[in-house]
Amino acid sequence: MSHQARLLALRRRIAALEAGGKAGVLPFGDPRVDACLPGGGLPLGSWHEAGGEGMELETAAVAAAFVAALAAPLAERGAVVWVMRRQDLYAPGLAGLGFPAERLIQVCARDEAEALGALEDALGAEGVVAAIGEVESPGLLAGRRLQLACERHGAAGFIIRRRLFGGRTDDGASSAATRWTIAAAPSAPEAGEPGLGAPRWRVELERCRGGRPGAWIMEKSDDASSLRVVAELGDRHLDPAPSRRLAG
Repeated sequence: MSHQARLLALRRRIAALEAGGKAGVLPFGDPRVDACLPGGGLPLGSWHEAGGEGMELETAAVAAAFVAALAAPLAERGAVVWVMRRQDLYAPGLAGLGFPAERLIQVCARDEAEALGALEDALGAEGVVAAIGEVESPGLLAGRRLQLACERHGAAGFIIRRRLFGGRTDDGASSAATRWTIAAAPSAPEAGEPGLGAPRWRVELERCRGGRPGAWIMEKSDDASSLRVVAELGDRHLDPAPSRRLAG
């Protein structure tokens, strides 16, 4: 593990521990991202919304992986509740994203109202540092209730936008502290190594209360609980171009 990766992981752990039941921030450790967020990191004691587009709104697999990697440092100091709409969360797979599955409590909700109620209860419970919920489209009233629950003990809430078959379309109205759109990005194997590289995401911060939007390519770093920025979106120099010999 590089010195930079160890330093980033340490910063994230310290920020999570310092929150200690009080609102704080969870920094990404990269000024390109942290400068867009109020206080220099993802606000704790608030809830955040992430989702994909197209078919990804039904599976929510890419957004779920990103949220799991993002919430991993918080799980080191308490329980994380995941409210599902389908029983398709593969907990062992979370380990590869740095998420300690032994800290995970899974709840399966029958409908939207039950999912929101379970998420609100989890956020307001002692010992829960974060709660993740798969929800179609939280309204403004539900969002306010979630925010009050987050503030009770400083827990972080994460909504994964998931539209089940036949569900309604998200109207874009949200009271979340941050709203993200997540898509898969091609991985890049290390030089000389066959196969796939670390998971990568195309990350767009659409809205941020008290901050500003931004877009990046991120990947899970060699530290199990860190994310790192590969490039800002629009930067075509993600990796060195392979040398080519022109035919005469």
